Amino acid sequence: MSKARVPVIAETSSPDSKQAQRLLRLYHLYRLSIGITLVLLISSNMDNQLLTFANDNLLRNGSWLYLVLNILLVVFLENTRRPTQLFSLALADVLLLCALFYAAGGVASAIGNLLIVSVAISNTLLRRRIGLLIAAIGALGIVGSSLLLSFTHPISPNDYLQSGTLGALCFAAALLVQGLIRRMEVSENLAEQRASEVVGLEALNALILQRMRTGILVLDDQRRVQLTNQSAMTLLGLDNLEGQLIDDYLPTLVERLHLWLNNPTLRPQTMKVASNGLELQPSFIALDQSPHHQTLIFLEDLAQIAQQAQQLKLAALGRLTAGIAHEIRNPLGAISHAAQLLQESEELNGADRRLTQIIQDHSQRMNRVIENVLQLSRRQQSVPQRLDLKPWVEQFVTETRERATERQQIQLRIGSGDFKTLMDPNQLTQILDNLLRNAWRHSALTHDIAQVWLELFVAPDSQLPILEILDNGPGVTPDHQGHLFEPFFTTSTQGTGLGLYLSRELCESNQARLDFKPRQDGGCFRITFAHGRKQS
Repeated sequence: MSKARVPVIAETSSPDSKQAQRLLRLYHLYRLSIGITLVLLISSNMDNQLLTFANDNLLRNGSWLYLVLNILLVVFLENTRRPTQLFSLALADVLLLCALFYAAGGVASAIGNLLIVSVAISNTLLRRRIGLLIAAIGALGIVGSSLLLSFTHPISPNDYLQSGTLGALCFAAALLVQGLIRRMEVSENLAEQRASEVVGLEALNALILQRMRTGILVLDDQRRVQLTNQSAMTLLGLDNLEGQLIDDYLPTLVERLHLWLNNPTLRPQTMKVASNGLELQPSFIALDQSPHHQTLIFLEDLAQIAQQAQQLKLAALGRLTAGIAHEIRNPLGAISHAAQLLQESEELNGADRRLTQIIQDHSQRMNRVIENVLQLSRRQQSVPQRLDLKPWVEQFVTETRERATERQQIQLRIGSGDFKTLMDPNQLTQILDNLLRNAWRHSALTHDIAQVWLELFVAPDSQLPILEILDNGPGVTPDHQGHLFEPFFTTSTQGTGLGLYLSRELCESNQARLDFKPRQDGGCFRITFAHGRKQS
């Protein structure tokens, strides 16, 4: 089967629409200018004086035809983009100019030069072989017109040379223009590619800035905010600062900036945001390459920095404890056992027995600290399971009541809804054990009977299962609420300060969240579980 030939018109590769429209308007303007000039020339009878071998009637009629036809083409083909129409337009223009070249007497009329310019302009709209075809038609028209004139008028050999030169210039103009157009297109494509890459990098930079936890502000020499990210707005407790002066909004930051400008080697002091109570660490960098003397400001949340430092300290402590656990627990067990044997002695008086009890109590406390830290260092990865919280919590409360003392009570209230979630049941048991012990201890501070309430319900807005552990104790002071989940923070002389921290860590490993909700008549710890859909 033979391959079908692609028409030569299909090889036309037009430039982009805006540039093509500009070139087409230039081509229209050029042809109208030629038509008006020729009509004015023949109307003033100057053609008789300048053109020796001109055919007056043919030149006059051809000039008017050229002008009228171009006016019609401008009206009907003002914004054409079709290659066929562009080719027909260029072909008609070249043929009419060749006819005018013949009517004006050939080389002496200088219309051949106009024909070269027309071929050049048409090759900005027509590409490859179709543009060269227009050049070939123009060259043949010039040479053929000269040969026809030689039969009726005597022509010197120099005229033949000029005709050949004009024909060659048609090809030269077409090739030159197409070469320049190709180079221009390559440059434009490269510029568009670079512009697209720059836009992509700007979008990536903007996304990185918005996702950064570090707050970023860019100020000009007038301390007007030119750039900011969402983290900075969150840390500062503001909605939008771009285009605003920071003097009225952040006087403390302006003061730190002035101190840094006076001595850039000093570390800026921390600042406290009045709206949200966060303590921030600012740092400043002068953008030397900026024409507006811009200053880059970084804002770090000291609470996050302290949390990261705490994580590193806990990791180091866990590794240390794991290494020396046996070395500590063996003598600790010996001390506890010796104190127990000593307490059973009948020769001890009451004061000595009290001292041995203190030894045992503190030995047990040290052992709990070691157990918690070991558990923190070798914590196993959670294995979430599809869990229906309603029967699971009911079973947990039943088992808890069996091992609770007479002074410890637990109540359960369950609402309606879907309580399915993904959770490691063993880790959930550990979390609730920690929270129940903590709630009973606080309730016993103000009541003879320590009571705890468990409430299981579904959040109306997010439809997530929620379990609340409530007590009727004295509650937690506002100063202590921000430190509840910090490791080793405790308000009890018997606590290790790791229970709540481990509970939150276990919740987060199961995609749950543990929060403290203050109440007027006690405390409330809320566990917000994830949906019960397994991730693929």
